[in-house]
Amino acid sequence: MKKRYKLGVIGCGFMANAILKGVVLSDFINPRKIIVSDPRKEKLNEINGELGVEITPDNREVAAECEYLLFAVKPQSFDEVAEGLNDIKVEKVISIMAGVKKSYIKNALGVGLIRVARCMPNLPCSIGSGAMGVDMSDFNKNTDDTQFITMLFSCLGTVISLPEEKLDAVTGISGSGPAYVFMFIDSLIDAGIKQGLSADEASTLAVQTVLGAAEMVQNSDKPIAELIKSVCSKGGTTIEAVKVLEENNFRGIVDKAVAACVERSKELSK
Repeated sequence: MKKRYKLGVIGCGFMANAILKGVVLSDFINPRKIIVSDPRKEKLNEINGELGVEITPDNREVAAECEYLLFAVKPQSFDEVAEGLNDIKVEKVISIMAGVKKSYIKNALGVGLIRVARCMPNLPCSIGSGAMGVDMSDFNKNTDDTQFITMLFSCLGTVISLPEEKLDAVTGISGSGPAYVFMFIDSLIDAGIKQGLSADEASTLAVQTVLGAAEMVQNSDKPIAELIKSVCSKGGTTIEAVKVLEENNFRGIVDKAVAACVERSKELSK
């Protein structure tokens, strides 16, 4: 039986809002073909007023009436939400819940043949510049499904398809990565201020430098090591800074930070 809505979303938090804005403002899905539930009436009224999507406080209505069901609730809330849907046949599930494995979602919903796609989005998705790893392997036999899921998240940024076992690594690199970059930019700004720049001057230079360097990496066919060398003239200024970073194990610190993040992601998924 044909469903009334293409996409149903349970949960209306920050990331759900980003997804809804992305798919509606890009004209990927007509807002009348989207239904959203949340216990917070003010959140529902806000997203309805801004985007024109259908709203309801009833998770069961969303699950029963949509083709694709997106879970955007906190992982610790999922069991309670799933229990309320235990007699509804849900076939196509998309999850952005960190650490909640596909097998767990299927067991919790437990009615009929359930296919699950998992996505690990990141904060820049909220401005359409995100980086996401998505496991769509349950849908590989249907190109319409994989295309829909890919397009859904492409409205928010760059999407790569990979197996579920790599999502912990995705969490360590792109999921949590914006925090590392924010810290680096903040450190550059502080250093600039100590060297005599104003806060505004240091901020402008640091932010644009990170943007420009990232764009060069993205658009250059040279290895990153060559790009580093291209800035480091022998006996010049940059090479002195690079020496200090190397002597203080800059790469090792980044490696340890990512490893700690990945380990915690694995712990949460057990």
